[in-house]
Amino acid sequence: MFRTLPWGCLCLVALSGLASADELVQPDAAVSFEKQIRPIFRTYCYDCHGSGEEHAGGLDLRLRRFMITGGESGSVLEPGEPDSSYLMDRLRDGDMPPGEKKLSAEDISTIEKWIAAGAPTIRSEPEKLGRGLGITPEERAYWAFQPIVRPDVPVFAPQNSVRSPIDALLLAKMREKGLSFSNDASKLTLLRRAHLDLTGIPPTMDEIVQFLADDSLDAYERLIDLLLESPQYGERWGRHWLDVAGYADSEGYTVRDNVRNYAYKYRDYVIRALNADKPFDEFIVEQLAGDELVPLPHANLSPENLEKLVATGFLRMGADGTDGGADDIDLARNQALAETIKIVSTSLLGMSVGCAQCHDHRYDPISHDDYYQLRAIFEPAYDWKNWRTPSQRRLSLYTVEERAAAAAVEAEVAEVAAERKKRQDELMAQALDAEVAKIEDKELGEKLRTIYRTPAAKRTPEDVALFKMHPNFNISPGNLYQYISTSREELKKFDDRIGEIRKKKPVEDFVRILTEVPGRVPETFLFHRGDHQQPKHEVIPAALTVAAPEGQPFEIPKNDEALPTTGRRLAYARWLTNGRHPLLARVIANRVWLHHFGRGIVPTPADFGTAGQPPTHPKLLDWLADEFMAQGWSLKQLHRTIMLSTAYRQSSETDASKQQIDSSNFYYWKKPVVRLDAEVIRDHVLATAGTLSSKMYGPPVPVKEDFVGQIVVGGDDTRRSVYIQQRRSQPMALLTAFDAPVMETNCELRPISTAATQSLMLMNGEFMLAHAKKFAERLQREAGDNVRRQVQIAWQLAYSRPATQTELDDAVQFLDEQIVYLKQNPPPAPPKKKGEADPPAPPTPQFEALANLCQVLLNSNEFLYME
Repeated sequence: MFRTLPWGCLCLVALSGLASADELVQPDAAVSFEKQIRPIFRTYCYDCHGSGEEHAGGLDLRLRRFMITGGESGSVLEPGEPDSSYLMDRLRDGDMPPGEKKLSAEDISTIEKWIAAGAPTIRSEPEKLGRGLGITPEERAYWAFQPIVRPDVPVFAPQNSVRSPIDALLLAKMREKGLSFSNDASKLTLLRRAHLDLTGIPPTMDEIVQFLADDSLDAYERLIDLLLESPQYGERWGRHWLDVAGYADSEGYTVRDNVRNYAYKYRDYVIRALNADKPFDEFIVEQLAGDELVPLPHANLSPENLEKLVATGFLRMGADGTDGGADDIDLARNQALAETIKIVSTSLLGMSVGCAQCHDHRYDPISHDDYYQLRAIFEPAYDWKNWRTPSQRRLSLYTVEERAAAAAVEAEVAEVAAERKKRQDELMAQALDAEVAKIEDKELGEKLRTIYRTPAAKRTPEDVALFKMHPNFNISPGNLYQYISTSREELKKFDDRIGEIRKKKPVEDFVRILTEVPGRVPETFLFHRGDHQQPKHEVIPAALTVAAPEGQPFEIPKNDEALPTTGRRLAYARWLTNGRHPLLARVIANRVWLHHFGRGIVPTPADFGTAGQPPTHPKLLDWLADEFMAQGWSLKQLHRTIMLSTAYRQSSETDASKQQIDSSNFYYWKKPVVRLDAEVIRDHVLATAGTLSSKMYGPPVPVKEDFVGQIVVGGDDTRRSVYIQQRRSQPMALLTAFDAPVMETNCELRPISTAATQSLMLMNGEFMLAHAKKFAERLQREAGDNVRRQVQIAWQLAYSRPATQTELDDAVQFLDEQIVYLKQNPPPAPPKKKGEADPPAPPTPQFEALANLCQVLLNSNEFLYME
């Protein structure tokens, strides 16, 4: 029984659900509509045949009986008879669905089996359905939407190297495969691992000596505590959070890429908050709604209140082209809000909700309404119909007293400026009189005087022509000195006085924050297909439906009468951090684990949904999330818990027998080797060469193009990489080569690539060559001419360990051979620089050889990776 259906209808029917003519409920069916078929339809069909208010071809695929009834062309399947079902015919031909995205052979086979079984359902269907797809019990039962429950921890005997619940939960799964933990890493390996992991900087020579000399049982534990208290901890782990926050020092969106002069204050807030171990729930609340915690007006701010306002920079990190350059300003406004929602959802919820901007989410139970209800939380601050550009959103930090002082200064300046103008007018009149006096025809002279004093726009053509004939009458402030030679110096004295007066004016500083306009409560509408020009019905502010208990959706009052602003973001932030949200603590715990082990327990840290990968160790994830909250949302305590475990302390050496069982180290039977992040590589080079600055905070170090067009540091190149300007249109070449993100929106997970450009950057990059020489200079300062001592120190600085005898002998031999070669083939003398009396003396062969060895060390895998 084949039927001809309209093309638009086939587009959805081809992927739609199937049903039998009479209700077939089989709770234990091997293939059911709810478990296997509906997810396929959600992915491919429901955009047109379920989630919208209208259904293409009149066909609704949300329920079994709807599919049996069919649409304008009748039923689309014959229950129990897949070969007689039009749907299967079109799927097998490959005509449906239209477009590039097709069902897999496995999906088609699943649909065929379901039809053959009579298209069963697990339960009876409801009599009525509301708008959209709703949430089924199967979707709500998905692991990420379940409450966080602390699991029972297995108990093991001491000889199993179980130091913590982390180890017990890991070992329980290892035992299933006959695996066990590897031995602890060496003391030096743990020292370097902990330093690079927590601070991004290798240990100093003194720190190495002190740690090796400490034979106490708690030496490693105290090392962790010491590193967590280091100010460099916030710089290292602040970088991780800045990734997911989408931190950038420019607006992006258009080619103008305007610089954000005050965005750095949010970066500094993050570093300070992590160093202070601010409870993470407070950290989140301040970033989402810090402005609603600070009484209005936002003036004469205490340091604590200023910090809360600066924290809202988190919601100002998305690209924003509304300060000029955007072709479609309304589109740019709505895009800025959409990017903010993406940053919030991926960083805090571990969910990508953007798909629901145009229709119900294809994979997860997030409806079209859900998206706009989430948008309604932020729209009072990002009111696209009453938009404030980035420059209009800046908050001046002037106090009342400073503003009064500034006004007084400007009043004094105005007095001097008036004196200056009066004297300038007198001088110009004097110059005019002199020129008139030069004209023998007095009548003509007075006429030229009159024309001079007549505004240009009111001069007649005859006046203009006459004036052109006497160019000496073009007297202006700019050329007055040509008429009266002493005028320039005389007027400059006024300018100097003004300059001295303005020095007394308090410097006005600003912060980049997010605020609402008090009393303004905008309405939020669902946009048809995400088009802001096609608003549909109004929505209320609310959280994702599936993240709240069934039947208890978290809805937010449209306007909190107790606050001058709507209070929506504050209510949402407090709900997220109430300890009962199923996603937030899991997402944060997973990210911390990811950065310690190189991969997350959920390998897709920004997608805990069905399109992402499930957790490899769900019980461990829940234990970490629960422990994180139980320890007062302390990030530092979570670090301690993880780093004191056997799992973290293990050696990274490979065991052939274990490798054969688990080649991917899925079960964590050894510590994964992790390549250093781009910023840590650069900072490691600076620290090894002895040039790393300890200066913290402040405006970013600018970037620039070098002579070959690469983006390099354009200022103090000794600052840590976290302080380098993050310009969207000018990503720094060295960092980008090693996978530092270019912030189009935010960075959910950095890739780890291996590319030829990395080797070229290390071998030929100006930064690396210059710092190999600085490394060599450091070795000569600290070891003198003692070659073997130079090599020993080089190994300690680069690898945090002594050189083996073989390495020492090979390095000395390398230096000897290099010196001979360089004596026979001296490099060309460096060119004379502008302003130099004589070109610098060429480096000695001994120094050049040592610099070459240093470059080898800086290029090595051991330098670039953390065991």
